[in-house]
Amino acid sequence: MTTFSAVRTTGIYCRPGCGARPRAENVITFEIAAAAEAAGYRACLRCRPYRLAAPIGATAPELVCRAVQQIIGGALDEGTEDALGRRLGVSGRHLRRLFTEHLGVTPTQLAYSRRAHFARRLLDDSDLTIAQVALASGFGSVRQFNRTMRDVFHASPRDLRARRRRYDRLVVDGGLALRIPVQPPYDWSGALRVLAARAIPGIEAVAGGSYRRTIVLDGEPGLLELEQGGADHIVLRTHLPYWEGLIHVVERASRMLGLDVDIDTAETALANDPLIGPIVRGQRGLRVHGAWGPFEMGVQVLIGELLGATPARTVLAAIVRSHGLHVPGLPAGLSYVFPSAETLADADLGACQLPAPAATIVKGFAAAVASDALRLEQTASLDQLIAALTAIPGVDRSCAQMIALRLGHHDAFPYADRQLRASLQQLGGSTDSTAAEAWRPWRAQAAAHLIAYATSRR
Repeated sequence: MTTFSAVRTTGIYCRPGCGARPRAENVITFEIAAAAEAAGYRACLRCRPYRLAAPIGATAPELVCRAVQQIIGGALDEGTEDALGRRLGVSGRHLRRLFTEHLGVTPTQLAYSRRAHFARRLLDDSDLTIAQVALASGFGSVRQFNRTMRDVFHASPRDLRARRRRYDRLVVDGGLALRIPVQPPYDWSGALRVLAARAIPGIEAVAGGSYRRTIVLDGEPGLLELEQGGADHIVLRTHLPYWEGLIHVVERASRMLGLDVDIDTAETALANDPLIGPIVRGQRGLRVHGAWGPFEMGVQVLIGELLGATPARTVLAAIVRSHGLHVPGLPAGLSYVFPSAETLADADLGACQLPAPAATIVKGFAAAVASDALRLEQTASLDQLIAALTAIPGVDRSCAQMIALRLGHHDAFPYADRQLRASLQQLGGSTDSTAAEAWRPWRAQAAAHLIAYATSRR
């Protein structure tokens, strides 16, 4: 787990590995940067901790982790802590108490810190104006932006930009480029293999060491490109109709790559397991890849489980051509965005080569999402999500667990997945639903290792 060291005598906090050498008795540690800032410390100008990948809440209770994901998704951009608490089934006061106890910071302080750190990276990486950086980072006004940056970094945005180093600025032909921090080690080649295997034709493409996909923001289409930058970052190039709320685009891309999880804690817990310990140690840094669009991912998982990978790809391509929004003029054969839940709930999927029983299941899933009977954002616990998914006729528990895993639930385990079962059989482990009890609460990480192990052997 990443820890930040704050020095009482200087009022500065640093990332691990900073060259500063303070006296040990003057140092206090914090698990997250926001807690150091809430305690009155400012970021070190030498090591720049805002450029470090530092996932939040690995050892916190599940409710806190779900709340963090809601904050990352923008729940406090305009909402309140009380409203966030109600979405999670607790009072705002109880939520604040849990955050203070486990993270050392309130939900609002965490939200402000994340926006400020993202804005600081934009000031380094891009040539966006101060006003554009404020909007892209989720601030309601330039005045609020200036005040927060002074609180967190003790300097104005203009002064912070003047301090950027010569090699910070990313210059690209077209689009806006910025760095997504990565917690090393990170296997970009392995990530591309996963993305390529899951790519939906017309929407996603992997070529030349890059991943590209179409997206929709408030009804307007856009394009994302991801490629390896350095050992500690991925470069994201965005082509968007506007920059407002860019912070949430970056967070979703980070979650899609599995960069929002502190895997050190999970892998430390799994590395000594007698069954899967050897493959975990041999695949250090493996991520549980999420999804850009929860509904898109759910449909993909359902069809894949029902038909198998190759037929599913053909059917998904037909669904996209028949019901997706056509977007002309994009590169690499990317010309559609995935249809909405409302569209697929009323669609004729039989014309897309989807067998009638499978079409009924997919339409039932789409109808549940469209009616808000099923919520795919992390407001529900894992058990609540599984119950809601299996309430849809034809969706079994293992398929529901795979959807939960891709949504970011750390303890999800799709025990009936073909590749997972093949690995367990090869390793001599049990393949029933109780096989992974010893791996709680990191069963999703264990599942990712088992699936990757099967893929590598094949």
